[in-house]
Amino acid sequence: MRKKRVLLLSEGFGTGHTQAAYALAVGLRQLSPRIQTRVIELGTFLNPIIGPLILSAYRKTVSKQPKLVGKMYRSGYHKSLNRVTQFALHRLFYNQVSDVVRQLKPDSIVCTHPIPNAVVSRLKRLGLDVPLYTLITDYDAHATWTNPEVNTYLVSTPAVRNKLIARGVPPTSIEVTGIPVHPNFWHPHDRAEALSQFQLKDMPTVLVMGGGWGLLYGEELVEYMAGYAEKVQLILCMGNNEKAREKLLSDPRFQHPNVHVIGYTKEISKLMDVSDLLVTKPGGMTCTEGMAKGIPMLFYEPIPGQEEENAEYFVTHGFGELMTNTETIDRWFRLIQEPYAADQHRDALLALRNAEYHPAKCSEAVLALMD
Repeated sequence: MRKKRVLLLSEGFGTGHTQAAYALAVGLRQLSPRIQTRVIELGTFLNPIIGPLILSAYRKTVSKQPKLVGKMYRSGYHKSLNRVTQFALHRLFYNQVSDVVRQLKPDSIVCTHPIPNAVVSRLKRLGLDVPLYTLITDYDAHATWTNPEVNTYLVSTPAVRNKLIARGVPPTSIEVTGIPVHPNFWHPHDRAEALSQFQLKDMPTVLVMGGGWGLLYGEELVEYMAGYAEKVQLILCMGNNEKAREKLLSDPRFQHPNVHVIGYTKEISKLMDVSDLLVTKPGGMTCTEGMAKGIPMLFYEPIPGQEEENAEYFVTHGFGELMTNTETIDRWFRLIQEPYAADQHRDALLALRNAEYHPAKCSEAVLALMD
């Protein structure tokens, strides 16, 4: 019997969109042996020379001019990609998408970024007869995600569902599934094994993440945290930013035996399990992973736009707090040094997570849609 094929299309503008695609792909395969998946970052796949150049320019803009990124996000907040724009995108960068779909013969397409979503929507208007499911990977609903050709939207929260309804999306076309996380985040890992694997001490631990790009803003606050190294173990995860990792390693303040500066790793789920506090940019994917693990979060310098919306959701729902000054660091670093208080707080977050989020729900929803 032929396996059902799911094609997941993303873009590399930030790592969260593709992470969500892979998380859903692995979740689908884990839940059902009848599913075959393929994840493609569409622009880079179709344009291996131009695509990475565009992504590099975007990355530089995010790191150097975050306010400009926020301004662009807000300026188009209520405007979906019109048909002229979709046509131009298709002709300039995506004119081979129909060939890809024809060759892979998917039974369903899932888009985790607005651009592939717009491109596939155009193909559906031209006759493509494949269900299109759109997974919104933030805690907001920018208008560029919306197209009438989408069969079902998979969204993070009821609030995002309501925003889509306000944009004219039929309620029957929206499912609140939460953002999927890799099955590694579905269950806890053995703490002693993880500590041994990463050569960590069994002591209060803070995980600091700069995202897949390793962009650490507010360096003075990170430097302030290093002053706690005698009492608090720090894990600084720099993603693919080797330049930033080398800079930290060369700084005497980060050469303490209780400070660990690492690069890209696929073991974030284990690192979260052995950490008592997560300090991170409020990207939708990382925040969801932190929620799945029930780890308290401190958010630093959200980029205006979707990161602000993400931070607002997690702060107002009790999963985290904005880190605006050293007083916030002092308070939380004191709390995690009190084992009883830290354990009680984490138990409360896990109970809150269980009430609001089920990590396998998105994969289960896609399977149900395909039946």
